[in-house]
Amino acid sequence: MSHDPNCLFCKIIEGKIPSKKVYEDEHVFAFHDINPWAPVHFLIIPKKHITSLAQVTEADAGLLGHMMVLAPKLALQEGCRPYPEGGFRIVANTGNEGGQEVHHMHWHVMGGPRPWLRG
Repeated sequence: MSHDPNCLFCKIIEGKIPSKKVYEDEHVFAFHDINPWAPVHFLIIPKKHITSLAQVTEADAGLLGHMMVLAPKLALQEGCRPYPEGGFRIVANTGNEGGQEVHHMHWHVMGGPRPWLRG
């Protein structure tokens, strides 16, 4: 699995930087956002270092599907109310103009009662 020794999220995956873990398996790591915008706000990141959503390939389709299937399960686990009254948002900032600050692909999963701080 690829890894970037200078990447903040790779360091979190390795346990070199502490995080409040939500979920982990052999392919992904999920943890609470350090500056949440919503009552529920966590990130899902692949353990494989992929710089951004713009760099995914056909070979990553299974990984992306796995992340998408996990998102609603983890959202409910972390306190989002069920659909349709409740719900959540998935945001994947991509590139500098897309607002990406850490260049390791990640999805923000946000939910809970509104209004939210941002978004």
